[in-house]
Amino acid sequence: MRTSTSTRLILGLVLAAASAVAQAQAWPSKPVKWIVPYPPGGGSDTIARAIGQQLSSQVGQPVVIENRPGAGTIIGAEAASRSAPDGYTIFSGDNASYVFNSALYRKLPYDPQKDFAPVALIARFPLLLVANPAAGFADARDLIAKLRQSPGKYSYASVGAGSPHHLAMEMFKQRSGTFAVHIPYRGAGPAVQDVLGNQVPVMMLDLATALPHLKSGKLKALAVASGKRLALQPEVPTMQELGFGDVEMYAWQGIAVPAGTGGDVVARLNAEVNKALAAPEVHKRLGDLGVELLGGTPQQMADYLRSETTRWHALIKERKITLD
Repeated sequence: MRTSTSTRLILGLVLAAASAVAQAQAWPSKPVKWIVPYPPGGGSDTIARAIGQQLSSQVGQPVVIENRPGAGTIIGAEAASRSAPDGYTIFSGDNASYVFNSALYRKLPYDPQKDFAPVALIARFPLLLVANPAAGFADARDLIAKLRQSPGKYSYASVGAGSPHHLAMEMFKQRSGTFAVHIPYRGAGPAVQDVLGNQVPVMMLDLATALPHLKSGKLKALAVASGKRLALQPEVPTMQELGFGDVEMYAWQGIAVPAGTGGDVVARLNAEVNKALAAPEVHKRLGDLGVELLGGTPQQMADYLRSETTRWHALIKERKITLD
């Protein structure tokens, strides 16, 4: 008996759908590689290892963290984007990977919009404006007054050019009408050490890194760049309270997979990631570091990336910030 063209087409669609379902049900049948574009031991690495450990216990396969630091996350992002789109390589990119780099560099070895399929936002670090107590800033308003009075006299540190910390400070400078010289470092460690030593008086720093130094009194928090005051630093005012309502900035992270990964695999991975984020042990481990866990759908992550791109590309262009 001959099969009609329409029958063959329907049969093909049914078989394709069945194959996709089987692929999602079979995932993962081997270890999953998680590329982190930062060195071991930092905040990004800590988040990946906490979530990855929980994810591994849920899916019954090892989740292997692979640190690929360098070049403002470009090395890790490029490696992830060129991996097979089979659900066995995931990438935890951040503001730089998905948003900043495409405005800061004229040419990238990856396209953040075309080369990745969003899975879920996973976490964010609140950012604080901190200073060495010996620098002599009574509070944030005193800092602003002194920066306005003596443009260029003061400098600020960042964990790297093009980092969330750098651009948060640039937004603060723009909104407050101040100027300070940017001193970029290769990571949080050396930047914080120079602020602790008062070689550089001030910087924007994530809560997880700042917290032990704030508790010891070696750093002083002047303001937070989050929408509301922080539970772990309730006495510190927000930028909105200082009159800069739109200075809201986080160092955030989201998981993506190479473009072309099957939609059912993305859906399964999204469900497992959200389940891991809800695990009490993950909440406890990361919450104690001041990390806010997020979660959500792939579409919510895609929408967030679009809005962040519009917002920050405008600032980068206005401030004429380039890293070429």
